[in-house]
Amino acid sequence: MTRALSFIVSLLVLSMVLTLGARAAEPVPTPKPIFFARGSSSGTVGGHVLRGERALYSLKAAAGQTLTVTITTPDDNAVFQIYQPDTAIGRDADGLLEFKGTALHGAADGEDATRWSGRLPRAGTYLIVVGSTRGNARYSVDVKVE
Repeated sequence: MTRALSFIVSLLVLSMVLTLGARAAEPVPTPKPIFFARGSSSGTVGGHVLRGERALYSLKAAAGQTLTVTITTPDDNAVFQIYQPDTAIGRDADGLLEFKGTALHGAADGEDATRWSGRLPRAGTYLIVVGSTRGNARYSVDVKVE
């Protein structure tokens, strides 16, 4: 009986290690590019984000252009951050997404932005990160570049 119990405990421990390792081994998602219709300077993307997860979008823009981003959600529980070009996306030791780069003031990591407008400091691909403040969130993001 002792061998059987020892075997079962070993299997449970192995299962837990594999489960925890699987989260850390998840691939880093590729941001979905935002494109505008021909002749338009604005567009809308949307979807849902699960609690603790992030939806990632990318947008190419030139230095000096004005970017306006607005998020709407039925339950007022989705927010975003905007990062400058060359932001690296990775995972921390717990397997959670982390962003190494410069966030735009007023739409930075840890700030709950629902609307942001400002002049872009550099040309390149900007990263828009959508998350929820509580629970799962359905959202729509309006983006305009002028």
